[in-house]
Amino acid sequence: MGNPKVFFDMTIGGQPAGRIVMELFADCTPRTAENFRALCTGEKGVGRSGKPLHYKGSTFHRTEWLDGKHVVFGQVVEGMDVVRDIEKVGSSGGRTSKPVVIADCGQL
Repeated sequence: MGNPKVFFDMTIGGQPAGRIVMELFADCTPRTAENFRALCTGEKGVGRSGKPLHYKGSTFHRTEWLDGKHVVFGQVVEGMDVVRDIEKVGSSGGRTSKPVVIADCGQL
């Protein structure tokens, strides 16, 4: 059996932006990959914010300053165009010019 894949259906400014599909490295980082997979499906309750990952209002951050300090547990395998579209509404200060929301998520 291969590594699990999860998805985020994204909206930008209230409009559908597309789907990001991520492969989770369960073969290398089984515990971290399983925790993230369970957050995506909602089966282990809520995320750090106290809300399900798929709840409108949850946040997901890129954290380049943590490179080399924490485990890599997956990669984007489809939807890099959606990631680039999200980057276009971002700023160096971390705020977006339009709301970016994980409208739905789960396991494929």
